[in-house]
Amino acid sequence: MDRSRGSFSSRLGFVLVSAGCAIGIGNVWKFPYITGQYGGAVFVFFYLIFLVIIGIPVMTMELAVGRASQRTAVQGYKCLEKKGSRWHIHGWFCIAGCYILMMYYTTVSGWMLNYFWKFISGQFNSSGVEAGEVYGTMLENPVEMVIFMVITVFAGFGVLSLGVRNGLERLTKLMMTGLLSLIIVLAIQSFFLPGAKEGLEFFLKPDFSKAFDVGITKVITAAMNQAFFTLSLGIGAIEIFGSYMSKEHTILGESIRIIILDTFVAIAAGLVIFPACFSYNVRPDQGPSLIFVTLPTIFAGMSFGKIWGAMFFLFMTFASFSTVTGVFENIIATTCDNFGCSRKKSIMINFVFILIASIPCVLGYNVWSDLHIIGARDVLESEDFLVSNLLLPVGSLVFLLFCISRQGWGFYNYLEETNTGSGIKMPGSFEFYLKYILPVLIIIIFIEGLI
Repeated sequence: MDRSRGSFSSRLGFVLVSAGCAIGIGNVWKFPYITGQYGGAVFVFFYLIFLVIIGIPVMTMELAVGRASQRTAVQGYKCLEKKGSRWHIHGWFCIAGCYILMMYYTTVSGWMLNYFWKFISGQFNSSGVEAGEVYGTMLENPVEMVIFMVITVFAGFGVLSLGVRNGLERLTKLMMTGLLSLIIVLAIQSFFLPGAKEGLEFFLKPDFSKAFDVGITKVITAAMNQAFFTLSLGIGAIEIFGSYMSKEHTILGESIRIIILDTFVAIAAGLVIFPACFSYNVRPDQGPSLIFVTLPTIFAGMSFGKIWGAMFFLFMTFASFSTVTGVFENIIATTCDNFGCSRKKSIMINFVFILIASIPCVLGYNVWSDLHIIGARDVLESEDFLVSNLLLPVGSLVFLLFCISRQGWGFYNYLEETNTGSGIKMPGSFEFYLKYILPVLIIIIFIEGLI
């Protein structure tokens, strides 16, 4: 087994890389329009509650398995499970989930880079150019999408060829610094737009009448789903960073820091988008088109819109690419752990595989636009359904059961690992909640995803 995967040089590196993996297009793409659809601030209120009661515990479990075993998912389970048990089978599903995620995430990350290029090259500032037409033209052009997907894949593996510290950690520190700086600048700029006050009130001032108009049960379940899915828990994407983590600080304390960063980006994105929507009299519940059609239209109509649009999509590029590199690292290390190959060989094999496996998603919007795999879902939607609605909730439930049951690793082994180091400790009294309430919440999320 190749144990040359390396480790982080600092606590900051671990927190930023782990947060970067969690922070993605779900924070900026899905969170705002879901918030718009489900009544604004009341949805945000429940979202924050579920981040604490679901997100933090499940994250500690992935990280604990990784840190205790110092291995990726399959070998991590094998290291900690009781002799003769088969928990490690779930590790292979984790690997499958990471691959399927990258089969479409690389394409969407390429869209962000493409839009950044379109803004800095002035394509949205040309007279008569409609944002909807730009978006439609991009989807209809497989060559254009393949180019930006290939750039994303090549850049991701290129960075990781430099190693964990010199590649992944160093780049993520730069990207996260840039990401946080950009979102703060964009949010401040949005505060000064005419009508910004109404947008901020919609986003930050709870109005339960709006929630009841939508249906308070729908608002609560939607908030639960979003809080769960935004962290991409259940497929070992975070577990890998536990295997690189030192024993100096408690896992609970580090998990809280990661989720605070992830939440900050989502909230800051709302502070950018909602004032802009209300300022330009645009509905904030328009779904995915909010990012690729509505916001470019708003930016194009602003003073210095070329600059603001370029900054926003540079931020989006950083957010998506930090996830790409994080999951790529998991794929690379997993291949090394399970097949004993060198890091260099693992990078070469996975580079070729991800390039080929990402093509169906690109073609699903043009050449294969009539192809529907799961129900009426196209290629991207089908791949996302497998990950988001099946592998994430089921995987999180497996990690949970492994950590709390006697047949698995066991609650007290998990608790000891979670509380090792300085920082916030998890009380043993949480055992009842983790054993009898949290599994029910995850099962509810799973069932909701299938309805």
